[in-house]
Amino acid sequence: MRLLLACIAALALALPAMAKEPFRFAALEGGTHDLSAWQGAPVLVTNTASLCAFTPQYEGLQALYDRYRDRGLVVLAVPSDDFRQELGSEAEVKEFCELTYGLDLPMTEITRVRGADAHPFYRWLAEAHGFTPRWNFNKVLLGPDGELAATFGSATRPLSAPVISRIEALLSE
Repeated sequence: MRLLLACIAALALALPAMAKEPFRFAALEGGTHDLSAWQGAPVLVTNTASLCAFTPQYEGLQALYDRYRDRGLVVLAVPSDDFRQELGSEAEVKEFCELTYGLDLPMTEITRVRGADAHPFYRWLAEAHGFTPRWNFNKVLLGPDGELAATFGSATRPLSAPVISRIEALLSE
């Protein structure tokens, strides 16, 4: 009986940590991006910055989106100033990304990705999966079930073999 009560108590404590809330991001163009709206599709979430040495990866993110969007892939860019390399406003980010890289992939407003004030999605990644972006252009791939499928560091280019092979595997599931 004590063992059963101990198991029930442990399960009750674990439930809030296991329950994943629906994650919503404020969209750069207004409104929201709700990750649950993309359920059934793989989603590549990348924390970005306009003034980073990795900023040219925007080209690869857009090319990846262009290549696979008709098959269901969503690429979500999450501009962040956590590493002090983002422009000063959402309007500047939007203009920079459209004019410099021709981006039409979904983007969020400037968002915290680290620390106590991080967006709930990034807090979930840290708490449930031990993943926190170490720099700009860290990539998080969610499977069609909304669960973490893979993470890739800043140096991994969007069109690299590891990223493409994982996305293609998810698209053919």
